[in-house]
Amino acid sequence: MPGNPLTDPNWASDTTNKLVNVVTTVREQTTTRAVIATRAIVFGIIAAFLGVFILVISIVLVMRAIQELLDLAVTQAQAVYLSYFIVGGMLCLGGLLLFRKRSASAL
Repeated sequence: MPGNPLTDPNWASDTTNKLVNVVTTVREQTTTRAVIATRAIVFGIIAAFLGVFILVISIVLVMRAIQELLDLAVTQAQAVYLSYFIVGGMLCLGGLLLFRKRSASAL
């Protein structure tokens, strides 16, 4: 505890050091944690958007590849419809597999 400012020559520096320590502690407990949480939220949102974008582009690429392969054997219109059924079936199977792996406690 700082002493009397009239008799203690280090009173000003001791008081300043204690004040700086209090401000630093408050900043570490509030501002630093808030910045870290905000960064995590922002980067999480960016990652989610990129993941959805990559998923959609991948599905489109797979569908176009299947259409091009089927176009060698059938007409263009039939290739389009067959590619829709094939990709839709693959997505349904993936959904059914994920549905079977869900935990019973989640219901």
